Amino acid sequence: MYKLIILFSLVGLYFIPLIANDVYGHGLGMDMAAPISFAGMDVTVSTILNPPDITVGDLINANMAIRFFDTKTDQNLKSVTYRVEIWRSGELLARNLFYDADGELNVKLRPKSGCTEVELWKCSTYYGFPDPISGGLTSQGSEVPVITGPIFDKGGLYNIKVHIEGASSPKTQVAEVLTYDTFVSIAQEQDFFIKTAQAQQIPVSVKTYYDDVENFKFDTKDSSISFDMPFNWDPNYVKTVQVVHEEIHVPKSFTAYAEGKQFKGLVDNVEVDKRVLLIDPYSFEDLNVIHFLVSGTELQRINNELGMSHHTGKIMSFKLVPQSQVSKNSFEIKFDSDAIALISWDSSYGAGDKIPFEISFFDESGKLLKNIHYGFTITDKNGKELYANVGTDPKMPGIMASEGIDVQQLTIPLQDIHKINLAIFGQGIYYDQKYAGIASGIFEVGPSTPTKPKEIAIPIWVKNNAKWWSGGTIGDSDFILGIQYLINQGIMKIPPTTAGTGTATNMIPIWVKNNAKWWSEGTISDQDFVSGIQYLITNGIIQIK
Repeated sequence: MYKLIILFSLVGLYFIPLIANDVYGHGLGMDMAAPISFAGMDVTVSTILNPPDITVGDLINANMAIRFFDTKTDQNLKSVTYRVEIWRSGELLARNLFYDADGELNVKLRPKSGCTEVELWKCSTYYGFPDPISGGLTSQGSEVPVITGPIFDKGGLYNIKVHIEGASSPKTQVAEVLTYDTFVSIAQEQDFFIKTAQAQQIPVSVKTYYDDVENFKFDTKDSSISFDMPFNWDPNYVKTVQVVHEEIHVPKSFTAYAEGKQFKGLVDNVEVDKRVLLIDPYSFEDLNVIHFLVSGTELQRINNELGMSHHTGKIMSFKLVPQSQVSKNSFEIKFDSDAIALISWDSSYGAGDKIPFEISFFDESGKLLKNIHYGFTITDKNGKELYANVGTDPKMPGIMASEGIDVQQLTIPLQDIHKINLAIFGQGIYYDQKYAGIASGIFEVGPSTPTKPKEIAIPIWVKNNAKWWSGGTIGDSDFILGIQYLINQGIMKIPPTTAGTGTATNMIPIWVKNNAKWWSEGTISDQDFVSGIQYLITNGIIQIK
């Protein structure tokens, strides 16, 4: 009940953004740094690009707005002198002094390719009107300062480093320079063709917000798409990353990736959480867009699961595997603000299952609403609250749906009618209230479908055992004992299998060992590997008690 009261009380309020560390960035056109205590205030810097989603080659110029303000009052500090640096992949691209009287600096960025200097910043040029006192470039009327150079001419993560050298007066310098790091990502599209088993040529593009992708492959056995990207898996670096964002665009006319298909996503052969993989059939009439939004928490989980040997890795491998076509239940919720929410879920899930509810937000024209902060409560027909979620950070209310789509996995215990109260707290970094509001919907959960695929769960480190066994480093008996232990302890889960009555001394067929080798190399799927284990169990070669 407490969270339900919060849900209603928060909506419609003006939010002063009391910011937690690293809320935005690494995949968005906006970021806000952690506040610093200064003269009795908690002051911070925000960086916002316009347009917010920039793709290399599509841009003539972009506006970069840098705001210096007190998070307690949401008021700008006046007469600010900024030293702005733009970095990419550890290389300085631009550095210059700027001044703005009202505390919100606007700078035009104009990409220019072809720099031949070893130090790229030497190719950047600055235009504007020097302030007579601070010396920083400033606006005059509608004319704002301009930077041209090797900025946004390549995709990737850009560090906008802002040093506040003066505030409250052009003559006043701060006793100690305040330094802020903000991050924005610029997208780069890379085009590929996949050749199907029927010799079709299907155009596919990967829109990367982090770094160039390479080693693009299509596997005709499972219609999976895979590719690699440079990435530093050192735990100290991983802790600084908020999200890695990749988009895969595939024609809906390609059956394996048609609208309505579900997908399994893997990063470095570890299956990612359902919230990581977002399917967008709405933005393009002819394309399915599948987002990998790998959060920092998920990156750390993957790193921990793979162990210390993974920490020295320099590549992130992505794999997208189509699953079966599903029939979905869905309903709409309309807000007084003209926003619309579509809630849908696989109809094979029912009472007692962990149901992946997909929540999508649209404006009045049917376009996805990006960067939505939302919350919800779910009650049964008697008004008993089953779930309430308004996010985990009281300073930033709501769950963030950066692409306008989110997945919540919820277990509804009983077949019956239920009610959802859905709130939009605001949009974007400053909680724009245009679409804020609260609305309700009624939905019914039916029985679970018993034909839903059974879970297969294999810890990734089992691949090492399979590799050692297939290569002869460990013997058959050691491999069998290891598999017995994993299954008996519930560490390795396989679908129900009828056990045979043989003994563990039976010969293991060579194809099982080949399966293990191919699986350890990523050539065949988990299901293919499990089929070999099932064979060993049904023939009594592995005995499970």
